[in-house]
Amino acid sequence: MARFDGGTISSDGGAFLLRETDQRLNLISRFSECFLDGRKQSQVEHPVEEMLAQRIYGLALGYEDLNDHEQLRTDPVFGILAGKRDLTDPLAGKSTLNRLELGTGVTDRYKKIAFRQEAVDELLVSVFIESHHQAPAEIVLDMDTTDLPLHGKQEGRFFHGYYDNYCYLPLYVFSGDHVLCARLREANHDAAYGCLPEIERIVKQIRAAWPEVKIILRGDSGFCRNQLMSWCESNAVDYLFGMARNQRLRKVIGRQMQEATVQWQQTGKPARVFTEFEYRTKKTKKSGWGRDRRVVAKAEHIDGKENPRFVVTSLSGERWSSQALYEELYCGRGDMENRIKEQFSLFADRVSAETMLANQLRLYLSAVAYILVSGLRRVGLKGTELAQAQVSTIRTKLLKIGAQIRVSVRRVWVSMASSYPWRGLYQQVWSNLRC
Repeated sequence: MARFDGGTISSDGGAFLLRETDQRLNLISRFSECFLDGRKQSQVEHPVEEMLAQRIYGLALGYEDLNDHEQLRTDPVFGILAGKRDLTDPLAGKSTLNRLELGTGVTDRYKKIAFRQEAVDELLVSVFIESHHQAPAEIVLDMDTTDLPLHGKQEGRFFHGYYDNYCYLPLYVFSGDHVLCARLREANHDAAYGCLPEIERIVKQIRAAWPEVKIILRGDSGFCRNQLMSWCESNAVDYLFGMARNQRLRKVIGRQMQEATVQWQQTGKPARVFTEFEYRTKKTKKSGWGRDRRVVAKAEHIDGKENPRFVVTSLSGERWSSQALYEELYCGRGDMENRIKEQFSLFADRVSAETMLANQLRLYLSAVAYILVSGLRRVGLKGTELAQAQVSTIRTKLLKIGAQIRVSVRRVWVSMASSYPWRGLYQQVWSNLRC
């Protein structure tokens, strides 16, 4: 017998772990302080913090669109998450949330809320700094880009030949699991466009908190630019960038490439030979290096063909040998690609608003949702089987739990299934967050 008599049921019974995480990080409250609210406060029904909590928790729980909130606004779980005192009052609807996202900072009858980009940027770095109990001796800042496909006539729409579609090309900066920058950019520029100002402000804020920390800047060949490397050398920041192959570089490693080929012929297995040398690109009016720099080369023969790779670095050979520099330090940047993939699990690619400013806010909302889930992973899941789990796995196993919700005068009762398979894990995470 199937009947609709189960009372109030929610599929997000595990979301209270996120609420506990937010209380540990004090994240959403500070994020709301980055907004300017021009509404008459005596007539405001839905505060900015409440609406932001709606959107951020919604993204973390798998609700990508504003339309979803037409139903979620009456969900008591979301009411608790958003800090609603009276759970009989609905949260903001899709139209109100839409006006929040479309605010431009210019006086308008309907759009009176705007966000301050510089304040959000500062908050992302501050959360990273606060996650350390003491200053680390060394940190690595990873830079990378990705494509956010566009399917309409959004502002700043350009075709990108490499990705073969119309898209945005946002810049991300990570340090381990922490996102320090999420900057939306048009796709008619190269990967390194605008990265220097972002790195300057990030390094400045980090060194204000940790004056002695050693910083390594890491990126692929798209960021191998003389201006960026020169700035690093002038500001005591080490760097490690990939380099695009060319015939001149191939000629330099001719002997090592021949050695790798011989090894492959003898064993039939991929062969690698590492070497290093001082190198300077040819100087032109618009490009070229102004000095010699250390280049590490991997002469590799694989599957019957050559596969040479090159990186340029300011790190010394005494500290990092050629092979360790490439295989351990440079290849370690591949983990950042997993962090970017997690942004897609939180719908960073939902850039369907008309203006770039509104889409930048959506990118920020996704980044804050990531910080929230990442904080749950770092604090709550520490020492558990999900300590290294992806955002989507955490959502499926810990957050999307069916629960019966009963609201009384004094309490909200959340009754989850007794047969929930990760009950012990949930209790352990709750304990970690509350201690």
